[in-house]
Amino acid sequence: MTTRVVVTSENMHGRNDGKSTLFLDSAKKLFCFIPPLLSLSLSLSLSLSLKEHETRVGPTTGPHPRLQPTRRKNLEFEPLSTTGLILEDRPASLPAKSEEEAQRHRQEYNEMVAEAKRRELKDAQRKKRQMKERLKQEENIARAMLIWNTEVLPNWESMRNTRRVRELWWQGLPPSVRGRVWSLAIGNELNITPELYDIFLSRAKEKWRSFNETNSLSENEDCGTSLADRESSLDLIKLDIFRTFPSLYIFQRGGPYHDLLHSVLGAYTCYRPDVGYVQGMSFIAAVLILNLEEADAFIAFANLLNKPCQMAFFRVDHDLMLKYFAAFEVFFEENLPKLFQHFQTNSLTPDFYLIDWIFTLYSKSLPLDVACRVWDLFCRDGEEALFRTGLGILRLYQDVLLQMDFIHSAQFLSRLPENTPAHTLFSCINNTHMISSNRRWNQVSAAHTKTISTFADKVGSPALRS
Repeated sequence: MTTRVVVTSENMHGRNDGKSTLFLDSAKKLFCFIPPLLSLSLSLSLSLSLKEHETRVGPTTGPHPRLQPTRRKNLEFEPLSTTGLILEDRPASLPAKSEEEAQRHRQEYNEMVAEAKRRELKDAQRKKRQMKERLKQEENIARAMLIWNTEVLPNWESMRNTRRVRELWWQGLPPSVRGRVWSLAIGNELNITPELYDIFLSRAKEKWRSFNETNSLSENEDCGTSLADRESSLDLIKLDIFRTFPSLYIFQRGGPYHDLLHSVLGAYTCYRPDVGYVQGMSFIAAVLILNLEEADAFIAFANLLNKPCQMAFFRVDHDLMLKYFAAFEVFFEENLPKLFQHFQTNSLTPDFYLIDWIFTLYSKSLPLDVACRVWDLFCRDGEEALFRTGLGILRLYQDVLLQMDFIHSAQFLSRLPENTPAHTLFSCINNTHMISSNRRWNQVSAAHTKTISTFADKVGSPALRS
């Protein structure tokens, strides 16, 4: 039934019975302002319409009912979002909904509400599960930290190789004891002291000062290598620091660890001028700085790079590097024969991906927390853990790599996915067996020293050719 709003002529003489007021109020809501002339014109027009209506159907009696706000029909609740618009009746100018269509719209709306509730419930369950896992992890870390601090570290030499400690080690070191365990595991065969670090740091600062003042280094200054090599190392250190964990913003210029990283790397170039600075060292030093004090980080850094595997790679000893690659391929074929054959077919040799992994000890290739767990394993098992981790990565992404050609495989392995899952990766590492024909890694790598020349013929990388 259509409701008509009427205004009598009495409104023109100041006698307001509420009928014209209702219309003008509604008009003000719509147009914000009603000019006086427009108000008078509307009143006259409506007065004439009222007289015509009374002539036909008789006079209107009683106060006119006020318009009620629009309400949704047949609803037990008020929809809380725009999805509820599907329940609205159509405007009067359009055909009304049929009962079937209205019923279908109610059903669709109910389904949308139910789906939204299911998503909310699933999100709530996921958050609850994550919180439960986080609490469980924190409890495990607290228990492990207590064991390391009260039982293992006070009795390091006698307990480090026990089965219980090795299993505890595999689970990942608690962050609060990680630095100390790494220092003990790496050792200090070079007998470096904090005082010795200060000496080489002072020497490095003097070289930097001289280089900045004169833009050159005098030939009689003894930092070891040629002028060109020294200048290259200084420039490369600055450039590499800028590229070290850029997402953390702590090693870049102005960051809290920029000068510290610069000091450790500079001191090392003077301590080992025969090695100098090699691209990738900054990542290793940065990880140590995040877990150790400055002098302790330098001591661990120098001793770690003095290990046979790291020295072979950082000094670019082609023969030794080829020995490691040949040993790696033995276990590669043993563990992942299908992927090994696929790489052979595409001429994808280990030097295309292993060099970067070994240079940075996976700290550039994997998320930092995952890389630290790889370091835990490396400190426990030595160089074998590095190549076992490489095989674990290949196992993790085997299905993807089997679908790729040479170019895409090399690109993928040089830039691994940023969300590499720790649990899945370490499961793959655990399923990688480092025994071939009853020989372990050290035996296999030693045996392949005699086969270097044969392997060199297969390697196509210019980086490994003299």
